[in-house]
Amino acid sequence: MEAISVFDMLKIGVGPSSSHTLGPWRAAERFCKSLHQQNLLPRTAKVECHLYGSLALTGRGHGTDIAVMLGLSGKDPVTIPIPEVKSEPNRIHAEHLLYLDGQHLIAFNPDQHIIFHYSERLTEHANGMTLIAFSEQDEITLEETYFSVGGGFVVKAGETIETDTVKLPHPINSARELSRYCVSHDVGIWQVVLENEKTWREEAQIKAELLKIWGVMRNCVYRGCHEEGILPGGLEVTRRAPALFQKLVLPCEYSNADEWLKCLIQCDFKFSKILKWIGCFAMAVNEENASFSRIVTAPTNGAAGVIPAVLMYYVCFSEKEKVTDEDIVRFLLVAGEIGSLFKKGATISAAMGGCQAEIGVSSAMAAAALTEGLGGTVAQALMAAEIAMEHHLGLTCDPIGGLVQIPCIERNSMGAIKAITAANIALESDPEKAKVHLDECIKTMWETAQDMNHKYKETSQGGLAVNISIKVPEC
Repeated sequence: MEAISVFDMLKIGVGPSSSHTLGPWRAAERFCKSLHQQNLLPRTAKVECHLYGSLALTGRGHGTDIAVMLGLSGKDPVTIPIPEVKSEPNRIHAEHLLYLDGQHLIAFNPDQHIIFHYSERLTEHANGMTLIAFSEQDEITLEETYFSVGGGFVVKAGETIETDTVKLPHPINSARELSRYCVSHDVGIWQVVLENEKTWREEAQIKAELLKIWGVMRNCVYRGCHEEGILPGGLEVTRRAPALFQKLVLPCEYSNADEWLKCLIQCDFKFSKILKWIGCFAMAVNEENASFSRIVTAPTNGAAGVIPAVLMYYVCFSEKEKVTDEDIVRFLLVAGEIGSLFKKGATISAAMGGCQAEIGVSSAMAAAALTEGLGGTVAQALMAAEIAMEHHLGLTCDPIGGLVQIPCIERNSMGAIKAITAANIALESDPEKAKVHLDECIKTMWETAQDMNHKYKETSQGGLAVNISIKVPEC
């Protein structure tokens, strides 16, 4: 199977959807790269983007058209100034001009050149898109089809993923393999994962980049707790995290995210308030995600609030006396590895597996990481991941209006609480007596995904999406 890095599972990007925003953005970038490689960029007069399946059905609500424009414009989701996420597409709409790859000016009318095929789906995957370049003579010079397979991963049609180009010291395709490596070397999950990560990066770089990811998560929680207003998209959803945050009341003053975190760590809250804080953290992230802000895909944008919320709980409220930067690095290493197991054995795409593939996977990732972080054994950590997913099996994806808002934002809060509960159960349990193993749970999740009706897979054609009367304007 494909070698997957922690940094494949935890990616800095822009909301609101990894499969519908980040994936198409990366596909458009790759298309520009192909134009460069074939010396076609100067000859290109027009580009069309055709969206199919779930990308068409919920693409407007997820900002797929915005992502395509930004990707074609050569903007990077990791570094783009957040105001440009809205201003540049607005400029393109107004002027009908696009700087292809940031340098070659072409005529581009999004209403004409981004085509939503609502009743068509490509056979290979529910999230399909085709990009076509034309010459001045209106001849097709390049045509490429891509599939956004979840978590920001993109595969080009006909592309074969090379599985043997990267040789890991501990190749892992199942939870049992991971457990065997840990037991035979008498180490924790994070140590095995770190050794694998050294295949791609030096240890110092691994730790620095993971702490950068934590910084983006922390800042996203902070912004989401302080940014009031109405979420974009037409549902008129009011941000709730700021109001909840204000009711929770902090006893000290602060002026930035770092000071705010130190203040939280010093507080001693009762259980009921800690629950409210966890919900606030998770919703804050996903309200930022819905606002096209910078988040960490973990493992998807729609589930981006679970791991930050659980990590904030670990740092601020858990029984661990002090959580260091080293502890945070280990937490993210474990979380990333658990996510990769689900990607290899099932899916992390809601368009393929419903919300169990997003919130369920993120909850399992967080549960395992928290368990090991609190001193649990490898077996207990894997048990926690299994418990968290077991109680998300069959969860559908039915976003109202095709927006990552209802039920997605609240669902992150529920996923975080389930992760913490799963960790607590596992820490007090004997994994030898467990009846269900993580590998069987992953297998069951994939079977459930295949059995699930397509209308519950991010199409907005079933569930809450059709039973709640709303009118979302075209945008």
